[in-house]
Amino acid sequence: MGRYINPGNDGFTAIRKSLYVDKSGLIAFINKNIGTKDNLICASRPRRFGKSYAAQMLCAYYDKNCNSGHLFCDLEIAKDISYKKHLNKYNVIYLDITWFISTAANIKDTVSYLQKEVVQELKEIFPETPQDASSLPVALSHINKSTGNKFIILIDEWDALFREATEDEKLQKEYIQLLRGLFKSSQTDKIIEASYMTGILPIKKYGTQSALTDFREYSMLQPRKLAEYVGFTEEEVKKLCIQYNMDFDEMKRWYNGYSFNRAKSVYNPNSVIEAVKNEEFGDYWTQTETYEVLKIYIEMDKHGLKDAIIQMLAGNRYTIDTGTFQNDFTNINSKDNVLTLLIHLGYLAYDANTKTVSIPNEEVRQEFVRAVKSSKYTDVAKIILDSEKLLQDTLNMDEKAVAKAIEKIHRTISAPIFYNNEQALRSVIHLAYISCTGNYTEIQELPSGNGYADVVFIPKKIQGFLY
Repeated sequence: MGRYINPGNDGFTAIRKSLYVDKSGLIAFINKNIGTKDNLICASRPRRFGKSYAAQMLCAYYDKNCNSGHLFCDLEIAKDISYKKHLNKYNVIYLDITWFISTAANIKDTVSYLQKEVVQELKEIFPETPQDASSLPVALSHINKSTGNKFIILIDEWDALFREATEDEKLQKEYIQLLRGLFKSSQTDKIIEASYMTGILPIKKYGTQSALTDFREYSMLQPRKLAEYVGFTEEEVKKLCIQYNMDFDEMKRWYNGYSFNRAKSVYNPNSVIEAVKNEEFGDYWTQTETYEVLKIYIEMDKHGLKDAIIQMLAGNRYTIDTGTFQNDFTNINSKDNVLTLLIHLGYLAYDANTKTVSIPNEEVRQEFVRAVKSSKYTDVAKIILDSEKLLQDTLNMDEKAVAKAIEKIHRTISAPIFYNNEQALRSVIHLAYISCTGNYTEIQELPSGNGYADVVFIPKKIQGFLY
């Protein structure tokens, strides 16, 4: 058992001992593509959405130097016809890019350090490796020529260098060259059985082309057949709520909101697990990163960005063009680029059919509110801060104070041409009563008398109290 070559199943063993939702169906998908031209897969999703769990699961399943049958025999994959054919049958190379960044003497040395470490281990395991080899692709090519061995390569957090060294183009290009040597060369089919990369961002573009065009990409914009593995599906969450006696409606309000053609209702997996473990709902996902990160992006001086944020805070969807995003953190030159980045980071949910974005759930909405309150959008921040008073004035039936407050908000966020537009008026109400979100259920177009009410807030009964 090595550190990088055939590292074993310890990671997945620990995962199985914790609260685990079966995502082993992903293995069957990869099994179908082993040894084909579709065997290079890049699955990008937000942090804390189970990327490392998936990589460790795959490592435990494929690694030929361990016996993992006991970890998979009761899971979905065990029912698949391909299960025994591929179980613990391959040499696996597992690369956690954040590990190499953290342990390199200098981040600029990460790529050379990675190759030195992995090639050294290859020399220890495969004596056929030339002692003067320093390039990972070359070392693997020699091993294949001498022994016929091929490898499954798993790369966790593949894009970490692009996130940690955003301005170092030399390092980024050195890293891309390494990946091209592994996955886009005449030797690729000879040395690689399959590869699975995880990351937050899709593969970086240079101009209009991907740097690694042979990879099949599955992202938050287009998860395709891997949509159900982005997070937890509604059926999975329902089962957890029944098993652990959790309120499903509250779970949905807090952590749902991501929707794809093949999975209409996807939940933040980390937050669902934390809510179950702690037996209460709350802000778990965003606790791992300060709202200052979100604030940096929404404060970018891009035309129309403020209006987009206002519309989404008001509960609306916003139309964007995701096509110009370069899949990095530096070439962000428009409002649409900012919003597309926020999709990949999990702060926004994307509807591919309507090409619109929205704030997905209560957990993320609270993060936006915190970010806006301390942002340069002082007028919007004031509206949010004043919302509590507006709610109190409404409960006190102070119609003059309510009318004055709503008129002020209306003039702040509505352009004159849309002043009397019904949708604009509805947005004003959404934003004005943003403080109602936690303790009130919102219903739109509720039948009332001979017509209907545009927006109704019904107080919830929570833990014995009626708000």
